[in-house]
Amino acid sequence: MSAGSEPPPAAHAFWTVAAGVGEIRPAAVPSPEPDEAVVATLWSGISRGTETLVFAGGVPESEWERMRCPFQEGAFSGAVKYGYAAVGRVDSGPPGLLGTNVFCLHPHQDRFVVPADALLPLPAALPPRRAVLAANLETAINALWDSPVLPGQRIAVVGGGVVGLAVARLASAVPGAQVTLVDVDPGKATVAAALGVAFALPDAAPRDCDGVFEVSGKPAGLVTALDLAGDEAVVTVLSWFGSAPAALPLGGAFHARRLTLRASQVGRVAPAQRSRWSYRRRLALALDLLGDPAYDHLLTGESAFADLPQTMRRLAGPPDGTLCHVVRYS
Repeated sequence: MSAGSEPPPAAHAFWTVAAGVGEIRPAAVPSPEPDEAVVATLWSGISRGTETLVFAGGVPESEWERMRCPFQEGAFSGAVKYGYAAVGRVDSGPPGLLGTNVFCLHPHQDRFVVPADALLPLPAALPPRRAVLAANLETAINALWDSPVLPGQRIAVVGGGVVGLAVARLASAVPGAQVTLVDVDPGKATVAAALGVAFALPDAAPRDCDGVFEVSGKPAGLVTALDLAGDEAVVTVLSWFGSAPAALPLGGAFHARRLTLRASQVGRVAPAQRSRWSYRRRLALALDLLGDPAYDHLLTGESAFADLPQTMRRLAGPPDGTLCHVVRYS
């Protein structure tokens, strides 16, 4: 290195620098403290609903603090480094972690330093690429804790994105449960079949359901969910609409049928489990459940980290059938 020249950047991270515009920026990787670890990223996953909303600048100001993710840099009011599904290998750190593959709720970055207790080792049988789904599966687990599915119940899941499909897969494991994925895209029938659940377009979906999960991300999906619920059923809403308003027909049968709308959000452990489950225990359960190879059907796209600005711009556009897009780092 010549005198006066700058050392090369130690790492790179993806930033959203303006609505619909992303770029790869240098990132510092400080020397780790004794209780920290250096992770070389292998894969990261793009949570299409939330991350494309952030990329498009759609986070309402009222949620700027609540929506912050671990290890986020910047702010939603300007440039922001955001994301929460990184899988990598520990290159330096405590002996018990050195050389292991781990999951971390970290933005898209090729190398980073975090406290060792922010890392969860992957189960031996779990392929690292599939582990990028851990945060999505954790969300689905929390939803089933918020509204348990009981044996024999008729369940509708409205919205065939990654989280909706994960909810359907988990619910289908309950003995006797009849689970139908409901989506406006008939192409989702294929992945529903791969996960072992039925599929229906909204007009043909079963009515009088014992429970409904709404995961469409669209106000129209919430209207459909109310229509499918049976008397005194609970409609569990996982969708986050950002700054978009949602008009609902609550003047119809909603009142007479005594329906319940219940929000489910992964930022807090569901009340039914909160006294016994930590965030870490819940995330570890998600990694264990990802040993099910059926979840590979949710990984439908892959590209290089260097191409992430273009990839995010494409994913933020009209739906193209992509479920979880995986970012490759080598």
